[in-house]
Amino acid sequence: MGLTLCGKETVPHMVGHTRQQPAVQRHPRCRNPVRAVELRRKQTYNHQHGTVCTAAAVDAPEAQKEKHEQPQADQSPSTKHVRREEAILFQGFGWDSCKVGDWWNIVKSKIPDMKDAGFTHIWLPPPSQSVADQGYLPGQLYNLDSKYGNKEQLQELCKELKAAGIVPLADIVINHRCADEKGEDGVYNTFRDDITHKGEKVDWGKWAITCDDPDFGGEGSPDTGDDYGPAPDLDHTNDNLRSSIVDWMKWLQHDIGFEGWRFDFVKGYGAEFMQQYCGETVGNNAFNVGEYWADLKWGDDGLEYDQNEPRQTLVDWLEKAGGCFLFDFPTKGILAEAVRHSQYWRLIDHEGRMPGLAGYWPSRSVTFIDNHDTGSTQQHWPFPGHKAEETGYAYILTHPGMPCIMWEHYFDYGLGGCIKHLVEVRKRNGIDSRSSLSIKLAEADIYVAHVSDKLVVKLGSRSDMPQELVPQENEGWKIAATGKDFCVWEKQ
Repeated sequence: MGLTLCGKETVPHMVGHTRQQPAVQRHPRCRNPVRAVELRRKQTYNHQHGTVCTAAAVDAPEAQKEKHEQPQADQSPSTKHVRREEAILFQGFGWDSCKVGDWWNIVKSKIPDMKDAGFTHIWLPPPSQSVADQGYLPGQLYNLDSKYGNKEQLQELCKELKAAGIVPLADIVINHRCADEKGEDGVYNTFRDDITHKGEKVDWGKWAITCDDPDFGGEGSPDTGDDYGPAPDLDHTNDNLRSSIVDWMKWLQHDIGFEGWRFDFVKGYGAEFMQQYCGETVGNNAFNVGEYWADLKWGDDGLEYDQNEPRQTLVDWLEKAGGCFLFDFPTKGILAEAVRHSQYWRLIDHEGRMPGLAGYWPSRSVTFIDNHDTGSTQQHWPFPGHKAEETGYAYILTHPGMPCIMWEHYFDYGLGGCIKHLVEVRKRNGIDSRSSLSIKLAEADIYVAHVSDKLVVKLGSRSDMPQELVPQENEGWKIAATGKDFCVWEKQ
């Protein structure tokens, strides 16, 4: 194919540091947020219970909520009971799951565990044949013989997931596509479609590639997003291309069994096309989420306090994209710095809200602490380890937004018990993406928030807590979860 598949390039991360990033992914730099709004409390209380796993909700202004909230859509019959504002997403693979063999059947074997854990949706890896084993350099879209398994195994997996009440999401890679043959110009820009299928053929030519792609000789319109170097960028302004992509997605929905989408590298094409890709398949109000790796703001001293610019970038994309969600990269970056350096003052913005996308638009924010790129075996931008992940999950599983849990964290890293318990606390208290949040304290070594008047969440290493913030047993409060630098109380 003439492509760099698994090479790495060094991308500036912050002054004096670099991080390794895969050339195939071409993710933007991760820049930095917040400085501290220190809320001082004099009275303290020496509580003995350490920290707890919880999730807090953000108190967004009502006018902002009215502006951003969207009506909910019906799901397909098998998962109709799953309301997306209550979603708990599970990433059903890691970076090297493609190397394990028989992955679709491995995931199927874990369905009882996932159901017991309370996961409502599962994000599965790209299903099509791919130049790269992980699936992110797709070739023939309708060929589902991949390193994860075959078409029949995937159909059975989706069927069993839906029978268990878990909504399967496909990882949709449509910013780019690897061509099969060289054209007359000696460049790989001719696509084949060797699988018999319903709908339009996807045997495209140079017309399907953007004219400003620097490497693949495209004859389409200019790119509507960022360039992706390793593979030809697709021209989403072309009606025929979009129509054939929609046909393929309908096939994944109706013939394979998917009920939602995770879109890869959405900054590579215009957000306005999402309304067609979602609306003409599973619906704009199904659980559809995009990956927009926002470039955080870093300064000489590290991550800056104010991350309004990157989170506004995400809001601007969401406003054009219909009912789609986005992964909350600002929250991931801010939370990691807060935990890593004991800088919990970062977890409140100037308006008293959560500092990431969840502070602006919690019902469209999918929060997470790591995924197959940032953590897993790649470790490009990992969350702090040594059980600090418990603190991260205590935050996202008790706060507004829709939390996403990584496969390795649950099944491989010994965090499953803590995560399951926190999910139970979240569900038992009816916490969802729209829950209210009141942040009471955010200093270097302590963070305290009230969520929907049902949970009190404390993060940080400080063992003494202001007396007026300590939940009182005679008022009905009881410890619900504790762990590495966190504690969560619930009201009886």
